[in-house]
Amino acid sequence: MSKYTFNSVILFLAFFLFPAVSSAVPDGVTLTWPGGGAGKVTFDGTKHAKIHCDACHIAGLFKTKKGADIMTMDAMKQGKFCGVCHNGKKAFSTTEPKDCHKCHKAEKKETSDDKKDDKRKDTKKKKHN
Repeated sequence: MSKYTFNSVILFLAFFLFPAVSSAVPDGVTLTWPGGGAGKVTFDGTKHAKIHCDACHIAGLFKTKKGADIMTMDAMKQGKFCGVCHNGKKAFSTTEPKDCHKCHKAEKKETSDDKKDDKRKDTKKKKHN
């Protein structure tokens, strides 16, 4: 292998592969869990991209096997799982009710006003066609 080819391979690995594996969840990717009564839970890779995988997984906060951890709000409030960083010092706290919406995304329930708006939109579309 020529020196040029070797350097090209190294550059390719450094610029294209390393950033993808060095972050907790790749930038732009969002993971979602059911989350119980508070609404589904989202983990935004964009917000966590600067964190290296090892900081949470190899350090023992989370297991590396998908679905192996059973996370609860009680555990997080005790400083486990997300609660290690989301303690009000490093990041917003898991114990602050005003911050629940940052992770829990409640499904919007359709109201009668929403249904009326949908009917109006359908009517406008039909008139323009």
